[in-house]
Amino acid sequence: MGALGWRYNGIEDRCRLSGLYKEPSVTEGFEMAGRLNAKTAVITGSSRGIGKGIAQVFAAEGARVLIVGRDPRAGNAVVEEIRQAGGESDFCRANVSRWSDAEALTQKAVDRFGRLDILVSNAGIFPSIRIEVMTEADWDEVQAVNLKGTFFAVKASFHRMKAQHYGRIVLTSSITGPVTGFPGWAHYGATKAGMLGFLRTAALEFAPHGVTINAVLPGNIRTEALDDLGTDYVRRMEQSIPVGKLGEPADVGYAALFLASDEARFITGQSLIVDGGQVLPESRDALQ
Repeated sequence: MGALGWRYNGIEDRCRLSGLYKEPSVTEGFEMAGRLNAKTAVITGSSRGIGKGIAQVFAAEGARVLIVGRDPRAGNAVVEEIRQAGGESDFCRANVSRWSDAEALTQKAVDRFGRLDILVSNAGIFPSIRIEVMTEADWDEVQAVNLKGTFFAVKASFHRMKAQHYGRIVLTSSITGPVTGFPGWAHYGATKAGMLGFLRTAALEFAPHGVTINAVLPGNIRTEALDDLGTDYVRRMEQSIPVGKLGEPADVGYAALFLASDEARFITGQSLIVDGGQVLPESRDALQ
């Protein structure tokens, strides 16, 4: 069993009731091994969706998790799920586009859990609007949350990690921007591609201080936000994915778990695509 008594195979009622799984896990029968025992993880944008999935996977591996978001009700609900399963968690309300909030969330992690070992910079927004009608305000809003918010969270966390000569930083980028494009998401894609340029230089600056920084690039993951795009969109996306289905938040969580673990100590400045093979086909004919 994992550190919380959770077995991430889609069987235990606590996992099923959390909403994290809608079908048996791709890791059926795999038992969590406590790879993050005694580690403190800050996960921004973790009150729902991919961030919540990452938080639950990390908690099941023994991490003390600080849930960060702008919705106290949703954030505290995640905290309660983790606590009911026997884990340690707390919530911090923050707007990652503000430097003062970035400083405050790292301070809360240290005050509450004694140290800060892992940052997952996951907070992000993706309103759809085409370039022709996009305003400066539209552009700036997405840049502020997705890219500047990443810079702030990483900068504030590195200050703590440098002092202890240890840290793991994982960015949630996307296949959109670094690999693919999609109409309406030029501003979003620019931020996600920008994250990868940022992390390569950050990796060089952080490496002498025992801190690694890597990124996960999710494809289409079944979250509340994706459901809002409608059933037709979801069906088209499923048809474009070689494995024939959308990913689950925990699928991204497992990838982030590896990059946040000591097993990935010799990996930095890298990115890992988590998309069920979505970026591979050169045409629809390849999926026939």
